[in-house]
Amino acid sequence: MSLVRWKVFSVAVFLAISTMMLSIVKAQDAQPMNEITLGSGTASSGGADSLASNGDSLAVIDGDGGTTTTAPAGTAGPEAITFDGTYVWVAMQFSNSITRVRVSDGVVSGSFLVGKRPVALLYAASGIWVANLLSNNVTKLDPATGAVLGTYATGEGPGGLAFDGANIWVANRNSNNVTKLSAKGTNLGTYAVGKRPIGLAFAGGSVWVANNFSKTVTRLSTAGAVLGTYPVGRGAFGVAAQGENVWITNYFDKTVTKLRGADGVNLGTFKVGDGAAGLAFDGTNMWIVCNGDSTLMKVSPSSGTVLATYATGKGPFSVAFDGTKVWVPNFASNSVSTTAAN
Repeated sequence: MSLVRWKVFSVAVFLAISTMMLSIVKAQDAQPMNEITLGSGTASSGGADSLASNGDSLAVIDGDGGTTTTAPAGTAGPEAITFDGTYVWVAMQFSNSITRVRVSDGVVSGSFLVGKRPVALLYAASGIWVANLLSNNVTKLDPATGAVLGTYATGEGPGGLAFDGANIWVANRNSNNVTKLSAKGTNLGTYAVGKRPIGLAFAGGSVWVANNFSKTVTRLSTAGAVLGTYPVGRGAFGVAAQGENVWITNYFDKTVTKLRGADGVNLGTFKVGDGAAGLAFDGTNMWIVCNGDSTLMKVSPSSGTVLATYATGKGPFSVAFDGTKVWVPNFASNSVSTTAAN
């Protein structure tokens, strides 16, 4: 082997070993979390519903191409999560159901049928609101019993939810708009935004919409008027309020962007992990799940510094805070991970 070829080969080997070592170091650095098995997600109320896998693996692509999260056959695909004061509710996408877990002891305490492919959850206006991606509607459940209180039509592919203090907002992935519903489910309007809106949040008196295919965030008034459109990273995904600021995860850039809620001024873009997806603010720190790395990151809101990294189950998309602990549903593990916030 010539000297030049040997040098090239040596560099390639070095890079491969370095990459492997970085991965090992990263895995070692990640702190453990408690993991609670959720089972198949088969609903125990209102009749059983079989999984949609048909013996094959299940995949969800969330972004502008290139990254796929795959769940093993028989996996219910726990994707979204919300907290109601007593329970966390987890959307089991491939069993068309919602599973309830008591936060005090981690006991799974019921599963309830909803529409097809539930992918977003919200606790607001005395109900658990469920965005059913393939049913083009949202379901409202009674938090005490899991009973269906109503089902309301939306746009095509509802996949994000937010509450402005009075009304429910729904991001429609396939029709590039958002629907505004009253707390009773009355349709109050539909408003155009960017391409493939996914994440929603209410901050600074405005509704913020992450446009996954547009690399932007749209700011709406509560009347539905566009107040601004702001550039962010590739694969804009999750949105969360932090005081008067807004944070947006950029799935394909391994970053999170911080905007000022008053006017959309970019206050910084910060490195996180691969497949940055859901995020939540606990009153002190930001929590960001990284789908590609299967990690949860604790981030300083002031500096964007990663303060700690936790190992979750496989392929998480979302996170919730219950006042004491953070909870992460694991899409490809049929489980939910939890740890103390501080």
